[in-house]
Amino acid sequence: MQLPFFYEPTLIETYSLFTLSEETNKHAIQVLRLKLNDALHLTNGKGLLCRAVLSSADKKQSIVTIQSVQFFEENPIKLSLGISLLKNTARLEWFAEKVTELGIGSIHLLQCHRTEKQHFRFDRLNGILIAAMLQSQQTWLPILHEPKPFSEILQLTDCPVKLIAHCEEGDKIPVQKIKMTANCLMLIGPEGDFTNDEIYQALKNNFLAVSLGSTRLRTETAGVVAATMLVLS
Repeated sequence: MQLPFFYEPTLIETYSLFTLSEETNKHAIQVLRLKLNDALHLTNGKGLLCRAVLSSADKKQSIVTIQSVQFFEENPIKLSLGISLLKNTARLEWFAEKVTELGIGSIHLLQCHRTEKQHFRFDRLNGILIAAMLQSQQTWLPILHEPKPFSEILQLTDCPVKLIAHCEEGDKIPVQKIKMTANCLMLIGPEGDFTNDEIYQALKNNFLAVSLGSTRLRTETAGVVAATMLVLS
């Protein structure tokens, strides 16, 4: 039986004892009904994984003893997705959950010309990333960036491989033919797609136009397809 998996962002590898956060404690003691000497896994979302046992178990506060520590290196090639905010928040949340499970390193939220919604609840979406990380038993939490205008995303310099998926006619490379040999940023547009000017500006800033297949995909579906292809490339 797999041990329950919890997120503790303040956890560091030198701890021998650790006091569980209020949220973790509530889930562990009141929901899962863990008891004294029960084992669990803790991660800080930055590669650290600790096996621990409950040395005190109380509804108000519990302490664990760290038994073993492992550190998992981050993928040397960082994969990032830039996606427009969506009018339907549930669809954006579904996208965020699935690309986290796939192992995407960071998510940039775009404000494009055709983006219909300009605001979202950062804490809620980040909580969905945390839940997806724990469900898929990973130790690296994707970085969620606050929304930025499309023009600002084009100026990012930490991704040598820059791709844009759009629905307009023109020369495009099938994304599965691109080998990930360096940090990569893939852009996915809003409902209604990027404008011709946005596509032009992206190409002018050394983005490559790519195809995700022969059918027209919803924004969130395109994001998951892109993430899958990037991770498997």
